[in-house]
Amino acid sequence: MENNLVLYNTLSRKKEKFDPIHPALVGMYVCGPTVYSDVHLGNCRTFVSFDLIYRYLIHMGFKVRYVRNITDAGHLEGDNDEGDDKFAKKAKLEQLEPMEIVQKYTIGFHDVLRLFNTIPPSIEPTATGHISEQIDMVQTIIENGYAYEVNGTVYFDVEKYTKDYDYTILTNRKLEDLLNGTRELGGQDEKRGRLDFALWIKAKPEHIMQWPSPWSVGFPGWHIECSAMSRKYLGDKFDIHGGGMDLAATHHTNEIAQSEACNHTSPAKYWMHTNMLTVNGARMSKSSGNGFLPHQLFTGDHPLLSRGYSPMAVRFFMLQAHYRSTLDFSNEALDAADKGFKRLMTAINLLDNIKVSKGKSSFDMQAIRAKCYAAMNDDFNSPILIAELFEVVRIINSLYDGKATVDEAGLADLKSFMSDFVFDILGLKDDATADNDSMDELMSIVIKLRNEAKANKDFATSDRIREELTAIGIQLKDSKEGTLWNKI
Repeated sequence: MENNLVLYNTLSRKKEKFDPIHPALVGMYVCGPTVYSDVHLGNCRTFVSFDLIYRYLIHMGFKVRYVRNITDAGHLEGDNDEGDDKFAKKAKLEQLEPMEIVQKYTIGFHDVLRLFNTIPPSIEPTATGHISEQIDMVQTIIENGYAYEVNGTVYFDVEKYTKDYDYTILTNRKLEDLLNGTRELGGQDEKRGRLDFALWIKAKPEHIMQWPSPWSVGFPGWHIECSAMSRKYLGDKFDIHGGGMDLAATHHTNEIAQSEACNHTSPAKYWMHTNMLTVNGARMSKSSGNGFLPHQLFTGDHPLLSRGYSPMAVRFFMLQAHYRSTLDFSNEALDAADKGFKRLMTAINLLDNIKVSKGKSSFDMQAIRAKCYAAMNDDFNSPILIAELFEVVRIINSLYDGKATVDEAGLADLKSFMSDFVFDILGLKDDATADNDSMDELMSIVIKLRNEAKANKDFATSDRIREELTAIGIQLKDSKEGTLWNKI
């Protein structure tokens, strides 16, 4: 398949032709979750977005090594290397070992992503499993003159680094603005510069998670973890580095600095970031009380939700917004997405009941495919792709109603097209299938009773059956071939 993909690179702040370092291979690293609590919807939006990207790259014929880490150590509450370790704090609250916390929330994370039908990454490394790689990288950065040790803690020397490299290349912010926005160092602070950050932290005696190093018994800083793991599995330079936009200013900025200080090259060619979530127009956050977790969205067990929504309806809702656009949650928007998703699945289920004709197909499948590929090649524009798919839904309904024609080859192509774009690329699946299997017998009885009422000219009973089924969310669709049902 010809590579016409263009993507937005945060590093250059423009769309660029995707030209991987090795023509047939793609290396992609995405910052994974910090597993000390339930995964939040912002994380899910990021991972669903990169699942779409992963799926499309595979569909294009690339061999993709997708690395997404698990942060299970070294993440302090404050961004300035201060506060309690998040894992140790949660472990004390729940009276568990830190690794019990890690196991509990890693399993929960995988369970949620399975519900969203995401493909697991090629490699899912953990920070605790790569302590030696992090120590080696810190040692090299010290040897290259970009880090210093104070009382067992190693800090990255941002001032020294800025003499040779551009520290704000990813965000295009001015260094002076960063300095002005950072508090002055106190007399007891070990750092030389206000922007310096920890690569290795000496552990206090009560700190539970700690490892020996050349400088102290301690633990790694948060930023060095991703630099070390991406380097191990993708090399000094790879194609795509992704994550939420909230990571760009600090975490990803520091990743670039660490990699350049160690390897003398920026780690990734393309940097991609997903946008934030809002609820009824306001930014979603715990502090404002408008945040909800995935399971609350599925059950509707939250004051801001009028009902629950299936994981596939939520995935469809997320994909209706471009990954770089703000995604706004509201009951109205979720209801509309739910209806749209069911309409799409209903159309796909009609395909096996469409009769072929000997005449030429009344639509141009090649032109439809070209529009859908154009949408995905334009920075993975899933909203445009979905709009094009609903044009295909209209064609399917016309074919089923006998208002359009399709030959045998055209119908096979139509089925292949929907499988490619709906299931393989968008990653959707018909989550009503299991329910449908259990209801088929019941509905066949109801449809038989309705048909008998119509045959007896008892149209009042026939209409009442249809109306009452509609009231509980079941739609009947009559045709020359019989009556089909679906959930609405």
